[in-house]
Amino acid sequence: FPGELTTMFNNLERNGNPYSFPATTRADWANGLDVPMLAEVEDPSSLEVIYWVGCMSSFDARNQRLARSLVSIFRAANVKFAILGLEESCSGDPARRAGNEYLFQILAQQNVETLNQYNPKRIVANCAHCFNTLKNEYPQFGGHFEVIHHTQFINELIQSGRLNLPEGTDAQFAFHDPCYIGRYNDVYVDPRNVLNVIDGGFVEMRRSREQSFCCGAGGARAFMEENRGTRINTNRLQEALDTPAKGIAVGCPFCVTMFEDGVRALNVEETFQVRDLAEIVAEALEKQSSKSE
Repeated sequence: FPGELTTMFNNLERNGNPYSFPATTRADWANGLDVPMLAEVEDPSSLEVIYWVGCMSSFDARNQRLARSLVSIFRAANVKFAILGLEESCSGDPARRAGNEYLFQILAQQNVETLNQYNPKRIVANCAHCFNTLKNEYPQFGGHFEVIHHTQFINELIQSGRLNLPEGTDAQFAFHDPCYIGRYNDVYVDPRNVLNVIDGGFVEMRRSREQSFCCGAGGARAFMEENRGTRINTNRLQEALDTPAKGIAVGCPFCVTMFEDGVRALNVEETFQVRDLAEIVAEALEKQSSKSE
């Protein structure tokens, strides 16, 4: 394996995440938010959902904002939830995609064993990679769970009337289909429904839905350097910049990271926003709340 991947594999083995962060800091992003931990919930069967945070939203400072946004949405819609906290480990997606099947299976079996103890009604994942792995690959190891992506869940909350959002915002976004919710799992309608409500519409990019183009993070490429041709993230971001949109909306923390790198590389960070759908919704809720006070 390339050296970059060897480092990632070592981190997965030692820390349960692809970075060098200690496993004991996995839930630090939730400090001060009073987020319930599953191990402390008296009756886990009373929970509506388990929120699977994922490594990127747990450890990456930029994507911790995504996790905090989703918590605020849960609270606004009175969703009873909890996180695994220190009991959560990497889903194993980067290990399997990079070809380290043995390591993937160790991580998968560990997580399945943990989740089966709690017998979750539903699992909400904000990472498209975690969503795909838990939904489609954990059944191979006895993990038969109902897994839903956060864009699907937010759309459910809106359609059921549990989440009341103001219509129209100041910025209209181009929407990027993350590979693992779009082409791999056919989740196209839900995020667009949310943007239609919250943003008063959205801009489709030239390559979208089944013909969408990767942000560049898939296949464990997020942990490797690109040395040939044009960078995938800037290739895709340029497509969004060619639209009238003021920013790009995504549904995965890996996409957020890749496009944040892209706006810096293209020197448009001051004029072009990168937002996860949960952040857009949470920002709208916050504005709505401040207006009503």
